[in-house]
Amino acid sequence: IVDVNNSECVPQSYFVSDYDPTIEDSYTKICTVDGKETRLDILDTAGQEEFGAMREQYMRSGEGFLLVFALNDRGSYHEVQKFHTQILRVKDRDDFPMVLVGNKADLEQQRVIPKEDAQAFARENRIHYMEASAKNRFNVDEAFLELVHIIRQFQEMESPPPTHHTGKEKSRGCPCVIL
Repeated sequence: IVDVNNSECVPQSYFVSDYDPTIEDSYTKICTVDGKETRLDILDTAGQEEFGAMREQYMRSGEGFLLVFALNDRGSYHEVQKFHTQILRVKDRDDFPMVLVGNKADLEQQRVIPKEDAQAFARENRIHYMEASAKNRFNVDEAFLELVHIIRQFQEMESPPPTHHTGKEKSRGCPCVIL
């Protein structure tokens, strides 16, 4: 169940303990980030292995990626490492806007991925790392906001704005596609 709350930048969702992953779930949200109107097109692919061909298609069109793994599941950690490599291969780049997110920070007693390991992977691959809890909504919005900032920095580096500005053009904001 998704409830889009105008005061938040990403869809508000109720925590579901019996999560049943689907092929994809998508959300669109218009919000203001750092004074700029931003459209977030969020596609949750749920990491489904049987939809690998579709995943590559999504990767080609994505402008940034949240690589989310469960801190209590070593398999999911290894999968996001594979996704990271696959994204760079599909994009034919050495780096691309990504944020590595260790989810289920509320289950500290069940943690199997040490924070240091995730930080080391992020550092080696020049991506941001943060921990979150979807259950407690800890760092969920912040992960999306961080990714928007990284996408914008990347876009500025790829195509710097023109040096002259008459002041008459209206800023259209940053439409960001997040997968």
